[in-house]
Amino acid sequence: MIAFVIGFALLFVGLAVSIALHEIGHLMPAKRFGVRVGQYMIGFGPTLWSRRFGETEYGVKALPIGGYISMAGMYPPTPAERAGEGRAGGGFFATMVQDARAANDETVHGDGDDRVFYRLPVFKRVIIMLGGPVMNLLLAIVLFALLASGIGLSTATTTVAAVSECVVPASAAGAECTSADPVAPAAEAGMLPGDEIVSIDGTPVASFDEASSIIREAPGETLEVVVLRDGVETALAVTPLLTERPVTDEAGRAVTDENDVAVTEEVGFIGISPVSELQPQPIWAGPQMGFENVGAVAGIMWQLPVKVWETGVDLVTGGERDPDGPLSIVGAGLIAGEVASAEAPVLNRVAGILSVLASLNIALFVFNLIPLLPLDGGHVVVALSEGIKRAWAKLLRRPPPAPVDATKLVPVTFVVVVCLIAMGAVLILADIVNPISIFGS
Repeated sequence: MIAFVIGFALLFVGLAVSIALHEIGHLMPAKRFGVRVGQYMIGFGPTLWSRRFGETEYGVKALPIGGYISMAGMYPPTPAERAGEGRAGGGFFATMVQDARAANDETVHGDGDDRVFYRLPVFKRVIIMLGGPVMNLLLAIVLFALLASGIGLSTATTTVAAVSECVVPASAAGAECTSADPVAPAAEAGMLPGDEIVSIDGTPVASFDEASSIIREAPGETLEVVVLRDGVETALAVTPLLTERPVTDEAGRAVTDENDVAVTEEVGFIGISPVSELQPQPIWAGPQMGFENVGAVAGIMWQLPVKVWETGVDLVTGGERDPDGPLSIVGAGLIAGEVASAEAPVLNRVAGILSVLASLNIALFVFNLIPLLPLDGGHVVVALSEGIKRAWAKLLRRPPPAPVDATKLVPVTFVVVVCLIAMGAVLILADIVNPISIFGS
C-alpha cells in the first residue's frame, strides 16, 4: 500500500514539474520578446504561496490542475466607442465579452505601450504560444531517452525461462494440461529452463524474436536447436507442432474481430517462454518512442468526445473500458501506483513510472495543440489568421487591418471550457469507479 501511495504521489509531483516547465516554455520567449508578464502561476484557485521578482509574481495555487502566465495585452484594447458595450441588457455572452475586454484593458498601460502581446509580430506570438507544448514534448523525449537508453527496455532474450509440459489450443477453455493434450515439443526434446538458444537449424539467433520466427514457420519440420547449457553447447532435435495461437499487435495485446472475439492463427509451436531483461537501446530510441506516442495520442485526441462518451456508457452499464482509451490525471495516478506496487525489481518499477510520466507529457503536448481557445493551439490560430489578413492586405496594397479582437470568441471559449470540465468529470468518475488496470482485473 505504501508503494502504491508513493507511485501515486510521484506522478502528481511529476505532473507539477511538467506544468511548471510548460509555463516556462511560454514565459521565456515572452520575456525575451519584451512582453510584460504579471504572473507565473502553477495551479488555479486561491494562492498558497507567491513572491515577486521584478515585475513578475511567481506562485503556487491550491488546485494543481494546470497553470498560466499573465501577459500584458493578450488582445487589442477596447475601442473607446465600445467601452460600455454589453453591460446593460446585452445578454450573458455580451457581458462576458465585455468583462474579458475590461480585464485585458487593465493590463495595457496606454496607447504608447509596446510591451504587449498583441503588438508582437505574428511569428513571435506563435513562438510564445507553442513554447509550452514544445517544452512538454522535449521533456517527454528526455524521459523516453532516459527510459530506453539509460535504464533499458524489457527485451525477450534467447535464454529459456520456462518450458511448457503440453500444447493447449488457444480456443481451449482452460490452460491446464490433460491426458489428451500432446506433449510440448521442447519438453519432449529435453529442453530445460536456463538453456540459452545459440542457433536453430544452422542459423545463429541473437534474439527470441529471431528464434520464434524460425519456429513459427516450420511446423512439422525437425529442427536442430543448439543450446548453451552449463557452458556446454548441446544439440536438440525439436519438431514444432502446428497449433492455434492468438494474434497480437505490436504492443503484445490480443487482436479481436468485429465481434470482440480473439483472432487466432496456425503456427509452429514448441512451448518455451523467454527470460526478459532490461537492455539499453540506441540514443535515438527515446526520440523515436516520443514521436510514435505523439501519433498514438493524436489518434485518440481527434476522437476524444466519442471516446469520453463510450467511457461514460461503460461507466453506467458496467462494461469493460477500452485499455487504450483516455484517462484523467486520477487514472494516470492509479496506474503509477499499480506500477510502483508491482512485484518487480525496483528498476523495472522506476521505468514504468517514467513511461507513464513521459506519456502524460505527450498527452499535454497534443492536447494543447487543439486549435480551440483557451488552449495554446487556439491562440496560434488567432495569430495565424491575423498574419493571413495582413499578408492579403499587403498583396492587394490595402491598409494594414486592425489586430484580431479575440475577445469576440469568449463565448466559444466558454463552451469549450464547459465541455472540457464535463469530459474531465466523466473521466475522473470513471477512473474511480471503473478504473483501467495495466495488470488486468
